[in-house]
Amino acid sequence: MKYFTYTLTLFVATMAVALAAPDSAAIEAKENAAWQAFKDKKADDFQKVVDKDFAGVYEDGIVDLKMELEDMKKWDMKSFKITGFKSFSDEKDVMVTTYTVAVTGTYEGKDASGTFNAGSVWKMEEGQWMAIFHTNVKQAAAEKK
Repeated sequence: MKYFTYTLTLFVATMAVALAAPDSAAIEAKENAAWQAFKDKKADDFQKVVDKDFAGVYEDGIVDLKMELEDMKKWDMKSFKITGFKSFSDEKDVMVTTYTVAVTGTYEGKDASGTFNAGSVWKMEEGQWMAIFHTNVKQAAAEKK
């Protein structure tokens, strides 16, 4: 009986940790949803996954949610593809993601296609994962030897 009690206690503790741990697949789905909403210029859908206090850091400046939504109008994104997605956390309500994203499209009529190194911070708010921070920077062209 003693071993059964220990086993049951270990099982319950393991399940509690597993349930408390953030779900990487869920965060990846949210990241894709944010990109899709941005690509499709669906501000309402974008705001369902991006926090009202959002901050973005990009090559051309630091933006808040209002500025990000204004930039959405200037993009004509044809496609995006996320690869190398990784997420990590040491908190149950915060996730950090890193990945590369290949983008095809124009910004203010000029080609803005390329591969970008990207990262986001997600926070659980009222039972929903919300992006609170995002950054991306275009990968530099490989040096020619």
